[in-house]
This record gives sequence, structure tokens and C-alpha cells, in this order.
Amino acid sequence: MARVVIADDGIRFDGRTIESAPLGGVESAVVMLAEALAARGHEVRVRNMCAAPVVHNGVDWAPLADGLPAGADLYVANRGDRLIRLMPEARRTVFWVHNPASYLLKWRYLWKLWSARPAIVFLGPYHLSTYPRWAPAGERVLIPYGVPEVFRCASPADGPPGPRAIFTSNPLRSLDWLLAVWATHIRPRVPAAELHLFTGAATYGRVGEAKAGEMEAVLARADALSGAGVVRHGPVPKAHLIEELRGSRLLLYRGDPNEVYCLAVAEAQALGVPAVVAPIGSLPERVADGETGFVADGAESFAERAVALLTDDGLWLRQHETALRRQRAWGWPEAAAAFEALIP
Repeated sequence: MARVVIADDGIRFDGRTIESAPLGGVESAVVMLAEALAARGHEVRVRNMCAAPVVHNGVDWAPLADGLPAGADLYVANRGDRLIRLMPEARRTVFWVHNPASYLLKWRYLWKLWSARPAIVFLGPYHLSTYPRWAPAGERVLIPYGVPEVFRCASPADGPPGPRAIFTSNPLRSLDWLLAVWATHIRPRVPAAELHLFTGAATYGRVGEAKAGEMEAVLARADALSGAGVVRHGPVPKAHLIEELRGSRLLLYRGDPNEVYCLAVAEAQALGVPAVVAPIGSLPERVADGETGFVADGAESFAERAVALLTDDGLWLRQHETALRRQRAWGWPEAAAAFEALIP
């Protein structure tokens, strides 16, 4: 058994949050990794901005302000520069990043990375490509997020759902573009189709609060398209989201260069929901073009692929079955084993 400490200085959450409220991808990843490592028999402590100490699903959570434990076999500093050198006595330090790594090219990061030389964990090839070769790192490691077990093990749809598309990402990540494509190129060709939006500021904590005005401006455009089949919902917990995905024919998401993994697409794919995405960021790593969905370049191509999946039951069934076969293989137990391999 190894001693693992994970430190995060982002928004307030703990291991219980994911069960009762919407939670962002990075925060969900912290919970999932911590619990997967605990399930493998390790002593796991998370020190973050949680309100009070709690032990949940085998993980010890406590406020970062109360300090870090005396030592660890593996110390995972999660994205924040002030965390990198907080545990010099750890046997191995890992710096886990979740955004395009160009943000590390600031002096406050660079000198700490030069000094501590932690292994930097990236989420995939696209993510790694955002960090220059000359920049400091003890080692560059690729460990994708795991797909949560609730998605890997959930029963998929029994057959092709009705013409219902779903969007489950940040409204500032090209939702305005998708709404225009929907209203102009998709809905006129499938008059019964609906586009359901599960999105909003609540998922992103204080970061979401800071951008709530921008998000609401986009969502107001969605409200104006209610007559074109656009239905707006707020963010929902994972258990509710699974039911919504099961009833959806496909996921539509253009993508964003800041998307270095895209958990929203990975979750849908694990449930057998085909996705139509653009060749932006990491999305070509999440969707097997022509097999579990489509990677479509340009509005017209995107719309054509969406219309095909909304109307062709045979195409939907083939892609649905392929997604179930291929997109459930890597979960948090596998990701935790990869982190475990970093322990000296």
C-alpha cells in the first residue's frame, strides 16, 4: 500500500459533491482518481478547498488550508503552480494538467517546474503537443481520463431513440455556432428533431459565476430557438445525465481548442451515443470517424452527418454498437493503474 496525496486549489468540492450536484470535468477527475486509487488499496488523501474534513469512499478529504500530510509516496499537484513545491519530501511528485499547456509558459510556473522537475501528466497526444519540447519537465506522461464506471456499466438504449440530439458541454464552447447550424441546416431537414441542452454556469463553481453573463447571452439565443426544437435544461447530476443520454440519438458538439480530453463526448460514447464533432482539439481522439460518430469539418458537413444519424436507423445502430464495443475499455481503474506505475 502506498501513501498518495492529491492537492487542488480550485473550486470547493469533495467526494460527495459528484453524487448530488453537477461537477466540472477536472473536479470529477480528482474524485474518480482518488477513489480508484483507494479501491486499489492505497491510502489516499485529498487536500483541497473543501469546507470540512470528511472520509468518503475510502478517501480522506480535508481543507488545503489545514496543511499537507508529513509525506507521501506519490504527490499529485493538480494544475496550480503554488502546489508544485508544497511537498518536497514526497518520494515522487507529479504535476497533473488539464488545459492547453501554454499556460505553463509563465515564469511563476517555469521556475517551479525547473526546480522540482515533476513528471507532468498530459491527457493525450493533442494535449502533449501544446507543451514545447524545450519546456521543463522531469518526464512527460500520457494518462487519459477514465470513463466513469456509471457510464461504462450503464445499460444503453434498447433501440434507436427518436430524433433527439443532446449537448452537454460548456455553453461558451461553440454552442452559439451549433445553434446556428441547427436552425439553418439541421432542423429544416428533420422537422421533428429536438436539441436538448444540459449546460450552464452551475457546473463550474466560482469560475462559472465569473462568466455567467457570457453564458446567459448564449443561452438566451437558445431560448429564442424554442420554436426550432431547442430545449434548454440546467446542468444535472451524473445519474440524471445518464438517463438523458440513453434517450438521445446523438451528441452534437463542435469542440474548442481548449478541449484537451472532452469528458462529455467520452461519457456519451461509452453509452453508445454516436457523436458528431469537428476536428478541433482532442475530439478526433474521442470519436472514431465513421465508426462511433463523425468528425466533420465545416458547418454543412457537420449538419449532413447529424441529419444522417437522426434519420438512418441502420447507420445509428452500427455506430451505437461499435461505440459500446470500443469506447468502454478505459476507465478509472486503468487510469489509476497508470498513476500507480509512477510510484517509485
